[in-house]
Amino acid sequence: MEYRTLADEILRGVGGKDNVNSVVHCATRLRFKLKDTRKADAAGLKENPGVIMVVESGGQFQVVIGNHVGAVYDALVKGSALSDSGDDDTGEKDSLFARAIDVISGIFTPFIGIMAASGILKGFLALALACGWMVPESGTYKVWFAASDAMFYFFPLVIGYTAGKKFGGNPFVTMMIGGAMVHPLMIAAFNAQQSGAQGEHFFGIPLVFINYTSSVIPVILAAWASSWLEKRAMKILPGALRNFITPLICLMVIVPLTFLVIGPVATWASQQLANGYQFVYHVSPMVAGAFMGALWQVCVIFGLHWGLVPLMINNFSVLGHDTMLPLLLPAVMGQVGAVAGVMLRTKDARTKALAGSAISAGIFGITEPAVYGITLPHRRPFIFGCIGGALGAAILGYFQTTAYSFGFPSIFTFTQIIPPAGFNNTVTAAIAGTLIAILFAALATYFFGMKEEAVAPAVSEKAKAEAIQAPRGKTLVASPMSGPCIALDTVKDPTFASGLLGKGVAIVPVSGRVVSPVDGTVVSLFKTHHAIGIESESGAEILIHVGIDTVKLDGKFFTPHVAVDAVVKQGDLLLEFDLQGITDAGYDLTTPVIVTNSDDYLDVIPAGVGQDAREQTPLLTLLR
Repeated sequence: MEYRTLADEILRGVGGKDNVNSVVHCATRLRFKLKDTRKADAAGLKENPGVIMVVESGGQFQVVIGNHVGAVYDALVKGSALSDSGDDDTGEKDSLFARAIDVISGIFTPFIGIMAASGILKGFLALALACGWMVPESGTYKVWFAASDAMFYFFPLVIGYTAGKKFGGNPFVTMMIGGAMVHPLMIAAFNAQQSGAQGEHFFGIPLVFINYTSSVIPVILAAWASSWLEKRAMKILPGALRNFITPLICLMVIVPLTFLVIGPVATWASQQLANGYQFVYHVSPMVAGAFMGALWQVCVIFGLHWGLVPLMINNFSVLGHDTMLPLLLPAVMGQVGAVAGVMLRTKDARTKALAGSAISAGIFGITEPAVYGITLPHRRPFIFGCIGGALGAAILGYFQTTAYSFGFPSIFTFTQIIPPAGFNNTVTAAIAGTLIAILFAALATYFFGMKEEAVAPAVSEKAKAEAIQAPRGKTLVASPMSGPCIALDTVKDPTFASGLLGKGVAIVPVSGRVVSPVDGTVVSLFKTHHAIGIESESGAEILIHVGIDTVKLDGKFFTPHVAVDAVVKQGDLLLEFDLQGITDAGYDLTTPVIVTNSDDYLDVIPAGVGQDAREQTPLLTLLR
């Protein structure tokens, strides 16, 4: 499996399966709830090339993976039988704030992708109406509008399910409670009540009907109450009756209680929360914009942005729109601008490649690769990105730019801020503010954001020649196999081609054997036997990776002849592989040979690129 190895390494890094209470994932992170965080190896995980960053915040141990986090999560769950539910009793008393962040992220994370997609589709429909491409009466519009609105209309069902899982109750019971809240009978009763019809009663107690479609807080409280009641009923009832009597009790008690008490009280609280935000925002929209634009990425770093997600969703539910979401767009694009400045300024090929991918992800709202991989390590670019975000968001705040559908800030947000009446100056302000954020961050980073030593100087050919002539300044690495030698950047694997794992070359083998390129020690041997790491006596760390994606073969066709910690001499046989078998299985045998600690050297110079390499002849020269 493609991500099985990484998933296994992450599981070991968090202290093993027995140390995990639960795990969920969001757009870029695995979010673990650990029994004992002291058993986790955060430093070791940060060194893993498949991990961008490790963050401990909000009662969670967060491992930042990137855009492919979903695939890693699937491999982790299938390989370990972990789930997103579990006993949250870690033995440690988290703060109330940390517990609140954990609950919020646990409830909203499972459906955050489809919720953002629904909001984007709403934005596209708004754009289509504003441009005259569609009319509300058309069947095409109605079908797509139903697709975009279903998630929000039936929020109580969706949140009922995830909240039930988070609170440790039966998620199907809590989902049915949410379904009762938006049942057509209840909606009809609400409409009749609005028309002045005689009120309804529950055993003589007056009912106040509320339209709970798109609501958030009422169903969360109802799900908590149901889960609390369920746990106590399960302890009292005999085993033969629990499976159907417990859900019966929860439905008969919690649904009426929701309409009588929980719903009205939660709705009142929702309205006060929305009104409170509106009051603070209208004191000074410009200051509010600058504040949010500057600090949003700081919140993202620690996972605290989840505390604001329910507030935005609540604004849409109560007010029908939200002014917080647009303020976050310049904050996101400010980091994109800062990364662009780094990419233009740096001369390091690895940093350029990482910056290019981070920009692509950032445009679509995923800033973790930009922040953890580029701007935060260099510090100044992160600060300039935050300042650019503050400047741009202040402009959006001044013009009171408003979003009319939920989504995370990205390039798609521009369509979500188009008012129902069509384009106006708030859309123009959003475009201007975002461009200012990008330009300021990019220019400030380019001219002032990179320390002098962070810009790698070019090594002249004369200096390389002098270093090669100096015996103390070089280390020779022999070829571990025979075959055509090609440049590393031509390898059909972006991780190797970009130089992220180190400098080197690649060989297309003509025989199925790998020998040691140096005198040294075997420091790693993947359990699938397709890759082996050697540390030379001089400290060079060399990785030989036979083939592209051959990890999927799970060791088939590979025969190792050494073990980890074995001391080897140059030319000793390390492993053999079935050349024809791997080729017939459809795999590319191109073998990268890289120096993983290339940063410890002045340069890594390949020999004979474009020619045939022969086993044990010079392949790489490492200059100090």
